[in-house]
Amino acid sequence: MPDDLSGILESPEHTHLADVGGNTEGPLWHPEGYLTFVSLTESRLYRWDETNGVSVVREDTGEGNGCAFDREGHLLMCEGADHRRVTRMGADGTVTAIAEQWEGKRFHKPNDVVSRSDGSVYFTDPSLRLEPELREYDFAGVFRVAPDGQVHLATDGCEYPNGLAFSPDESVLYVAISRATLDCLGKEERGEFCPHRKIRAFDVAADGSLSNNRVFADMSSAEPGVPDGMKVDTAGRVFCTGSGGVWVFEPDGTRIGVIRGPGVPRNIAFGGPDNRTVYTTPCQ
Repeated sequence: MPDDLSGILESPEHTHLADVGGNTEGPLWHPEGYLTFVSLTESRLYRWDETNGVSVVREDTGEGNGCAFDREGHLLMCEGADHRRVTRMGADGTVTAIAEQWEGKRFHKPNDVVSRSDGSVYFTDPSLRLEPELREYDFAGVFRVAPDGQVHLATDGCEYPNGLAFSPDESVLYVAISRATLDCLGKEERGEFCPHRKIRAFDVAADGSLSNNRVFADMSSAEPGVPDGMKVDTAGRVFCTGSGGVWVFEPDGTRIGVIRGPGVPRNIAFGGPDNRTVYTTPCQ
């Protein structure tokens, strides 16, 4: 039976907005009426708006990847190369690191980031993207930067943590799991079924600690694409890029359907004048 997304989407049509080099990531809609996104392979931060099209905001982002806003509206970015850190960019363009180490150890390659209304910031740090000899700890982590700037390990209970999103009341943190081992990468390349694509969920305590690690949704597939970028709408529905498109789930984990488009999406943002438009960044 085909997916019925008519109750969610006003239109299933996709509009092509821009072409830039490399794999694009980290889309963010700004209240001033424009979209920013990164080219991971070009290490650039781009801006798009309907009047002027595409322009470069920042060069040398260090393989900038997932992006989010902090509580003050500054742009947060995971930088996987060079310093392997999470940064904040001020209104004047000044870039400051907010997380560079945990217990004196460098991160692997920070991947995606989300902020909480209390001022804390969570980010994922999968291990498989970094050569074993360069890893300074032996697990994939989700880390929390507290409002006082201290970096804490939120959980090491995720195989390959990627995208992050909170439920509307911030009582649940969702973590996209792209794969489990290097063998999963081979299955992706060969177009074989991978059973390790999923979304995990954690309960979030008032102090920001996580508990009750569980599988929220199974996204196993042989189609191109893995669980990656994620957003949650005001009704609590989870939108996660993955195999074949953007997967949509009810708050209880029931799959509603897959939004299919012309390419395989890597990340997603909500935006537009009424915040009812879905933007995706595709693989090249």
